[in-house]
Amino acid sequence: MVSMKTLLLSMLLAAPVVAQAPAKAPSPADILAAAPAGDWEAVDDGNVLLLEFAGGRKVAIQLANAYAPGHVANIHALVREGWFQRHAAVVRVQENYVVQWGDPTEKAPLPEEVELSPPGGYERPGKPVGFRALPFKDAYRAKVGHAKGWPVATDGKAHWLPHCPGMVGAGRNMPPDTGSGAELYVVIGHGPRHLDRNIALVGRVLSGIEGLSSLPRGTGALGFYEKPDQRVKLVSARIALELPEDQRPRFEVLRTGSASFAKWVDVRANRRDPFFVRPAGGADICNLMPPVREVTR
Repeated sequence: MVSMKTLLLSMLLAAPVVAQAPAKAPSPADILAAAPAGDWEAVDDGNVLLLEFAGGRKVAIQLANAYAPGHVANIHALVREGWFQRHAAVVRVQENYVVQWGDPTEKAPLPEEVELSPPGGYERPGKPVGFRALPFKDAYRAKVGHAKGWPVATDGKAHWLPHCPGMVGAGRNMPPDTGSGAELYVVIGHGPRHLDRNIALVGRVLSGIEGLSSLPRGTGALGFYEKPDQRVKLVSARIALELPEDQRPRFEVLRTGSASFAKWVDVRANRRDPFFVRPAGGADICNLMPPVREVTR
């Protein structure tokens, strides 16, 4: 007589083996969706510049006070005085490069408190606090990485923001002029990193860049608009902190020192989700701009 134990064993051996499907590799979006609330940091409302251009084009910019304090102070002064909405318009849209706005006449007087050519906007001395270096090569600098929510390049003696898509800079004339902040541009093309430490970067776009990058390209030299009616008026410039709290947009940046950010960087550089055939094994600093999200209050 066959024992129950032997019968069960024979049934198990005869049963077909069902292979388990391999676990799906996470995408960058999966990493962000799974990031705990503590891995996100709120952007200071006092350094969020809210612009509205004609046609309902709204843009939110985080100002980089730690990297270009003089220029950022000027921008705050220009906003307080209502200078931007009185005088500024988009004057230049250059394909694969920048959208630029300012006073088309270049003659509008600036408020007295605006410093015409602030120092210190190109680089900051010393090593960046909380710097997390990337293990990937960079064509412009040996060390690039992230610090306190910003992309950063460094030579060990100084550090600076890189010209990546979405970064906002201060237009200027020939050196030693550094620009006042009354003329600004946003990078809409491939990162023009040759401009690093040659022009002051004053912030980055948090939302609404599509409202600028979709504008018609200028037909003049360097993408300047040749006719006044092509220019897009800047109709409003506010600092988010000025608005009632329930009317302020709220933004969060993934903490660059968090475990979620480290996972996100790895997955961006080594895509293993089903669409990809071969992981790249690396990523440019401009492909690793810290993720931003807008959340409800």
